[in-house]
Amino acid sequence: MLSLIWICLIVAGLLEPCWAISLKRSEKFTDVKWTAATIVFLAASMYLLSVAMAELPMGTAYAVWTGIGAIGTLLAGMILFKESATTARIFFAVLIVSGVVGLQMTAGV
Repeated sequence: MLSLIWICLIVAGLLEPCWAISLKRSEKFTDVKWTAATIVFLAASMYLLSVAMAELPMGTAYAVWTGIGAIGTLLAGMILFKESATTARIFFAVLIVSGVVGLQMTAGV
């Protein structure tokens, strides 16, 4: 079962694509609604990452956070912004997921 620390880290990672999507939609911070959403999602993601880093090794926490964020942002780009979904991009995304799972399994926490 996942501990509360790992849940915080996963939620922090899931918030990363939220702020990335908001950032893109903010149109260089000219759209106030999307700019505010970017700030809220970014702050929440960073706060939860800091909570996780208090208990987990820094390298593991950061790698898992960026891995979840990278995959989420990649998928959001493909779904929301019609970015390419080539076999190569999907293959390398799977490599990121395997690295994140491996780090979680070997963190010793």
